This record gives sequence, structure tokens and C-alpha cells, in this order.
Amino acid sequence: MVTIKCRGISFYNIQAVIFDKDGTLEDSQEFLRHLGMKRSRLVDAQIPGVGEPLQMAFGIEVGKIDPTGLLAVGSRRENEIVAAGYIAETGRGWIESLTIAQRAFDEADQMLKSSPPSPLFVGSLEVLKSLYEAGLKLGILSAATTKAVEKLVKAHQLSEYIQLEMGVDSVHLNKPDPKLFLLACERLGVDPAATLMVGDSAGDIQMGKDAGAAGCIGICWGNAQVSHLEKADVAIASLDEITILAD
Repeated sequence: MVTIKCRGISFYNIQAVIFDKDGTLEDSQEFLRHLGMKRSRLVDAQIPGVGEPLQMAFGIEVGKIDPTGLLAVGSRRENEIVAAGYIAETGRGWIESLTIAQRAFDEADQMLKSSPPSPLFVGSLEVLKSLYEAGLKLGILSAATTKAVEKLVKAHQLSEYIQLEMGVDSVHLNKPDPKLFLLACERLGVDPAATLMVGDSAGDIQMGKDAGAAGCIGICWGNAQVSHLEKADVAIASLDEITILAD
């Protein structure tokens, strides 16, 4: 076990660290924006007029995405349901609306499947390596699918350091449900009370706290002074602010 320190806050007897993926380890904002735009345009091609409000619902802004918005923090299923809701407002039945949304999302995935992997944030690899070498177990727990997490690990050759690759694949279990964190800890073989959660969303922080995590570290790259991380035990602007002190 080790002691981890961030901005004057110390976390003692830590066994493991679980990271979110998008916006925490992976700088995927550009990819997510393209994905959201593609999804909304494909829906709009079938249901004219839905595309623009759907982009707003996704949290797509000019040149970026809202880090607290649906696209940034919601699961695929949650995004599909919201899209289907906009379609249903045009008078279509719910099953038809959901089918249209799902097909548009599948088509968008196919169109972007050859996209190059999003880069890791600068310094992320070095932090993962140092935590691993300190004897900590490391995991990734994302609102994206497990397949997307596995793709990230493979693309950036992180398998040596990451012992858990976990996404949201169930329609019944999404962030911030603490059961996700507890399940991740169970799969890692660690005590939740000795595990840190590191993420860029309020959902990550709430999930970790409700699950009894040892601590919750919020990250917003370049600017830790953001309101959506105010409930974190500490907020940082770069992963290299996580330092290790030997017990």
C-alpha cells in the first residue's frame, strides 16, 4: 500500500486507482464531437428538423463539447434514449423512435470505425507507469463500452499497466451508480475503501463517494477550478499532480 498526495491532500493505504477514460486519460473531445455530429445528422436525414436540437441535447458547442453534457458523460444507451425522445416528439411511436436512433448510432459507428485513436493526455502514460511500479492495481472504468476501453488500451499499449478494462454494457447500470465502482473493485480484487477514483465528471465523483472510495480526485485538464468538480476531495489540472509517497 502507498500514500498518494495531490495538492496538499493525502490518501493513505491505497491499493488501487480507477480512472475514467474520456476526458481523464484520453483526449477524445474531438472524436466525440464528430461522433455526436454524425449521429445527429443521420437522425436528421430521416427526421428533418431534429438534428440541431439533438446536437444541443448532446452538449455539442462550437468547436467543442460540454464536459458536463450528455455526450461527454452519458453512456451510449442514455444517448440513444435521448435521441429517441426527440424523434418521438415528432409523433412517431416509441419503438420506432428507438429503432431509428439505434440505427443512426450504428451507422455513425461504422462511418468512424477507421478513425485514428484519440491521443492520451500528455503525461498520462508516465503517471500510469509510476503508479504501477509503486505496486498499485490500476483500472479503467468508463461510461463508454468495454469494447471502447479495450480499444484504448490496445491502441496505446497500456495492457502492462492496466489490470481492469471495464465499460458500461448494461442498460440497467450506468454512472453514477456506485454498484459500478464496487463491481470494478471486486474484479480488481481490492477493497473500495483502499481505492481512489479519478475522473473528470460529477458522475465519477458521486459514484466513488457513494461506493465508499478512499478518495475521489477530479480532473479538468488545464483548469481545476470548475464547478462540476466541487464535490471532489481534490481537483487537479494534470495527472502528474498525483504524487506517490512510500509508506
